[in-house]
Amino acid sequence: MGRKREYTNKEVTVVWEAKKCIHSAICAKGLSDVFRPKVRPWVRINAATTEAIINQVKQCPSSALSYYMNDKKDNVAEETIETKVEVLENGPLLVYGTIKVTHKDGNEEIKNKTTAFCRCGASNNKPFCDGTHVKEAFKG
Repeated sequence: MGRKREYTNKEVTVVWEAKKCIHSAICAKGLSDVFRPKVRPWVRINAATTEAIINQVKQCPSSALSYYMNDKKDNVAEETIETKVEVLENGPLLVYGTIKVTHKDGNEEIKNKTTAFCRCGASNNKPFCDGTHVKEAFKG
């Protein structure tokens, strides 16, 4: 599986899974003091309050960013999210909620929160978006 990084401020740990990231930059636009894609390390976890970080992580359209409270890592209840579908202009199809995805080989996986599906057809991680639509200048 892809690269996974964790960043903690003692209260909360933010988890970033590179393979899931579609580079929407919603994190950087919403909380630029914490999420800085052009700097390494790109997450400066102590630059905002725990509450602000959690609220921004929840906005991640691909679930590449997630979090857990350090005192409850093994006991975090999944947040219930209404199932809805959103078409991003020139980008992926976002499905919010808990869904079961059946792949072409018959394997199934459960996706929680937000799942980004490719609309441009060029993703190397189909059926999921990998951000290739940006390089392909996809319009849709």
